[in-house]
Amino acid sequence: MTESNTERKRPTFPEIYLELAKTLAARSTCRRLQVGTVITSTDFRKVLAIGYNGNATGLPNCCDREEPGNCGCLHSEENAVINCDSPRQVEKVVFVTHLPCVQCAKRLINLGNVKKVYYGEDYRIRDSLELLRKVGIEVSQLDMRNQPNLS
Repeated sequence: MTESNTERKRPTFPEIYLELAKTLAARSTCRRLQVGTVITSTDFRKVLAIGYNGNATGLPNCCDREEPGNCGCLHSEENAVINCDSPRQVEKVVFVTHLPCVQCAKRLINLGNVKKVYYGEDYRIRDSLELLRKVGIEVSQLDMRNQPNLS
């Protein structure tokens, strides 16, 4: 018996974009943690920007220092914000493999009109949750461990 479209589990757009963020994270040159970010329109029809953590363009593809948390890499959210040329009035949804740090949460806030942030893994410091919610940005963790591999 063949599986029909209604019987198989279709991945949601949040699952698809978080999987894309995970794939982008594989490009990271950071030794400690590989993170990827995707910014989309709220109807999920457009990818507005992508990013992954690593050194600045033109610099060696490695961390500047060995110190954890101070390796010198740009964060994935930071790179996605830099790459996002959509106007502030465009509503956005952000997908990140890991919960953003406080500084990246502030960058996402300043990007303008971010409505929701989806993330996969927790970060060791969770202060950004309260910060994002304080300004009206909805935050949701997606558990991708039990999801089929979408790639």
